[in-house]
Order: sequence, then structure tokens, then C-alpha cells
Amino acid sequence: MPTESASRAAGALALLSAVLIAGCGTADPPAPDTSAEPGTTADLPVTSSLRTTTSPVTPVIDPYAGVPLIDHLEWTSNIDGPRLMVHPTRAGRDTTFPRADLRAWQEIRTLDPAAETPGMWDQFRCHWEWARLIAPDKPTWNLEPWRPPVGYDATVDAACNPGGPER
Repeated sequence: MPTESASRAAGALALLSAVLIAGCGTADPPAPDTSAEPGTTADLPVTSSLRTTTSPVTPVIDPYAGVPLIDHLEWTSNIDGPRLMVHPTRAGRDTTFPRADLRAWQEIRTLDPAAETPGMWDQFRCHWEWARLIAPDKPTWNLEPWRPPVGYDATVDAACNPGGPER
């Protein structure tokens, strides 16, 4: 027969395991150990208030700090006018760190100050937030200074290409 302290330890371990499992948002916690003696922690119910929902983890420390998010820029021209082809790095494609978009935009502006034209930030942000999800391996994010500056929401509504489709 287990000692009272061993029973308490086993009950406490079961409760801790249940809390940890519930806190991770995985399967329901195991039922309390009903074989434990009354008055031990093992017979305490695990309530739903201990459960949390799962959500994406936002890193606390930028895993790509000091790593370039933009590899290089390339200006080309097509029938509609000039186009800035932004070549992101693997880090630029993968980072989820808050405000990394601002850091990447600063890299673009440092590489070529001519990128700072009306509407280009909205096009870039649209690519950063949406194209990375929809087409994560798209070789370039194309920004065109000739596109009208319609604001971020309208840029998203136009699939990052306000003023006409990408050609």
C-alpha cells in the first residue's frame, strides 16, 4: 500500500500533467485519479477554466534579427511602365516577427530610395501579408510606381495590383 506522501505526490503529478496538457490546447485532460484517497490533490477536478485555446505563437525574440529580409532589388520595365522586382530572402519569406514588414521596407528604401513613391508601401505590405501566404515561393514581389495610390484595403482588394492586373 502506498504511503500518504507517495499518494499526494502521484496526485500532484497527475494534476500538474492535466494542467500542462490543458494549457497546451491539446486533447482533453485526463480524468482525475479516482483511486486516490479522499483529501489528496488527485481527487480535485480539472475545470474548463484551466483550458486555453491554441493560437499561433508570436516569437518574443526576433529569430532573424540581423539577417537580411530582402536579397536584392531589380528595376525592369513592361508595357505599363517601371517595375521594382523585390527578391526576398528565405528569412523574409518565413519571418512572423511583429513589425518585420517595416524592417524589410526599410531595407528596400536603403537599397533604393527611389522605391519610396506613393502606393509602393501599400503594394509591398500587400505582398508581405498576403502573397507570402498564397504564393510563398513566388520568386519576386513586383511593385509598380505607376499604380494609383488607393490605400491598403483597396490594394488588397485588387490582389496587390491596383489600377489593373499584373502583366
